[in-house]
This record gives sequence, C-alpha cells and structure tokens, in this order.
Amino acid sequence: MTRAGDQEFLEFLIKALVDNPDAVKTDRKVDEMGVLLTLHVDPADMGKIIGRSGQTAKAIRSLLRVVGIKNNARVNLKIEEPEGGKGPRAARSDFDSVVGDLNL
Repeated sequence: MTRAGDQEFLEFLIKALVDNPDAVKTDRKVDEMGVLLTLHVDPADMGKIIGRSGQTAKAIRSLLRVVGIKNNARVNLKIEEPEGGKGPRAARSDFDSVVGDLNL
C-alpha cells in the first residue's frame, strides 16, 4: 500500500457499510504517536459504523491495526460524533424515578 493506503482502506471499508457513501470523509494526521484517522459519516449511518455494543467499530480498528503493522506504523481511528448526537447517557441515581419509568 502507499503511504496513505490506510486512509484509502478505511474509506473503501466504510463506504461499503453505509447507505450514504458520498457523506464519508476522512482526515489523516501523523505525529510521534503514529497515524490518527478521523472519520466523518452521515448521522443516519452512525449506528452502522458503531455496531451493536461497538463491535463493528472494534473490528474496523482491528483491521486498521493490521494495516498499520504491515506499514510499520501505529494507526488509530477517531469516529467523529455528528452535531447534535446523543453522547454518553446520564446516570440516574434516583431509584424512585427508575421504578416510575417501569409503569408498574
């Protein structure tokens, strides 16, 4: 692969998974820690990239690690959350509000 082969591989892989391949964009930055690939996708396709419990994202990162090993580089993937994304869930500490949500 060429020097930016990791970026080309990522784009090819992601475009095959999503419904809106034209919205896929990647950025590549190299520093002393290795290569950082940043992925931007359509908000509707985020679920396909992340997968159930993050399994798809984990598999993509594993494949990029293999590509990096082949090129003697450490490759990391950052998936950019779209504007207005859900973000991490807030933890509930009030037991009564949780039980109230059950509608028992």
